[in-house]
Amino acid sequence: MSPDIWQGRDTLSLHDFMAAANAAYYAGRDPLGARGDFITAPEISQMFGELIGLWAADLALRAGVGPSAAYVELGPGRGTLAADALRAMGQARLVPPVHLVETSPTLRARQQAAVPGAIWHESVATLPDDRPLIVIANEFFDALPIRQFQRTGAGWRERFVQREPAAFILGWEDCGQHIPLPLSDAPLGSMVERNFAAEAIVADIAQRLCRQGGALLTIDYGYEGPASGDTLQAMSQHRFADPLDAPGTRDLTAHVDFGMIAAVGRTHGLRPQPCIGQGALLTALGIDARAATLTRANPARAEDLRAARDRLVEPDQMGTLFKALALRHPDWPASAGFA
Repeated sequence: MSPDIWQGRDTLSLHDFMAAANAAYYAGRDPLGARGDFITAPEISQMFGELIGLWAADLALRAGVGPSAAYVELGPGRGTLAADALRAMGQARLVPPVHLVETSPTLRARQQAAVPGAIWHESVATLPDDRPLIVIANEFFDALPIRQFQRTGAGWRERFVQREPAAFILGWEDCGQHIPLPLSDAPLGSMVERNFAAEAIVADIAQRLCRQGGALLTIDYGYEGPASGDTLQAMSQHRFADPLDAPGTRDLTAHVDFGMIAAVGRTHGLRPQPCIGQGALLTALGIDARAATLTRANPARAEDLRAARDRLVEPDQMGTLFKALALRHPDWPASAGFA
């Protein structure tokens, strides 16, 4: 993490610290896979991306927009999800234009190899405005910087990071009123997280979808808020680590508030569907049938396919902790897989 971020100060808000640390972390590395720090669902099995692609194709066809809709992905990692999804969409004779929102030069290079012909964007602000958008956000919002607030006897205070000679430590400072109304009377000691960056991105996308048509599917680990609690965490070499240790060398994340995403989307005119577990969504979309088909085609991979299916779907693995939420244009049909 660049020392310039401190600008002569000894303290930073947790938001600014997390933003700078993750910017440095993603700028020059591919953090995915066995040699990286974590693995995402698309890297576990092609079934994940294929089912997402079929979800998108089915919705576009039933909405009557067919090939005119663009495929948009936020934070596409190595491009694995996009490649698998687009291959599945091709089975429905849909070959949409592809727009990827990515700031990391290293990951853009991986994405270019996986999805030739894609168009890249630094932010959602430059996405096309002349067509419907099918927007996919898989493990995107968790890496955006959060602010944390704690209720004390003297009122709500905001968490900051203080730079000491040998380490970084956490502390609290006075703050304005940023607490969601349902949590304003939370018990003393309660901690509340706000992700203003996520709120702004969802608002931008919602306004676009209401003007142009389309839908947003977000899958991530998280909860249906508003809720209190400290979810800040760091991952290094597939293990939890100290979020303050060696900033810029490990992935800092926080659990996603799906209640917030639904509320912001609804405020701007979108229609949210019920938030469900990743396992429930993939099961409804046909992961078991797809696993059976792949197993028949390659019996030697039967055990690997079963393990991948279980990791994506089972409640004690990713099936419950990871949630899925779909929001759509008010005139579009409900998307598949959500009860």
